[in-house]
Amino acid sequence: MKRSKVIPSILSFYNKESSVGTEFRRLYSNIKNLSTNRKLQTIMVTSAMVGEGKSLTSSLLAVTIAELTKLKVALVDFDLRRPKINLYFGIGESEGIGNVLSGESTLKLVSRKTIIPNLTVIPSGRLKGVPSDFLDQSTVANIFQELRFYFDYVIIDSPPIIPISDPLLLAEHVDGVLLVVRGGTTQREVVQRAANLLTNSKINVLGVILNDFEEVLPYYYKEKYYGYHYHQKVLKSD
Repeated sequence: MKRSKVIPSILSFYNKESSVGTEFRRLYSNIKNLSTNRKLQTIMVTSAMVGEGKSLTSSLLAVTIAELTKLKVALVDFDLRRPKINLYFGIGESEGIGNVLSGESTLKLVSRKTIIPNLTVIPSGRLKGVPSDFLDQSTVANIFQELRFYFDYVIIDSPPIIPISDPLLLAEHVDGVLLVVRGGTTQREVVQRAANLLTNSKINVLGVILNDFEEVLPYYYKEKYYGYHYHQKVLKSD
């Protein structure tokens, strides 16, 4: 596996003593509580629309689980249309999960070890063609089977659920889904529509994560990485 450094800004943003660090630990604790009756090894993070902070959320969740558990964690960027995980982890243009889907590479070759112990990042890479055409096939099932074999936790960053069908195709292969909502921006009707798309497809929705952006990201992160703000999350489950 190739090794890449994590940019300092994401490390400084993930501070165990900060309110953000506390909330992500609480989020993981809630996930563990939900997994008492059903194993939650593969978790997909999605949103209703673009710009709600799902990629940053999935990144910080993966970091939190890796640091707290010392188990092997994989963060996979399945947002093949608007990938961002590589930016958060300082990974340049390289092969990724898209190349695995097309048969051009393997998971082992596209996996990137990070300086965070036990955390592996698999960027989106490149995919020629329409992503949904590649997601609706047995190759995806084989990829998830391999991920489950090599990693204790797999966090999937997927595209937003309303504009395209990719997330529903991916959700068939995961144990649960978290829906990220940007507070003060996303309309209630939009959130409800996203939730309905998941539940109507009989997807296991673990809860809703509220991104209320009361605490801003570090200056460099804000300027270079699309100005995501993050403060706390609310996990709800029936």
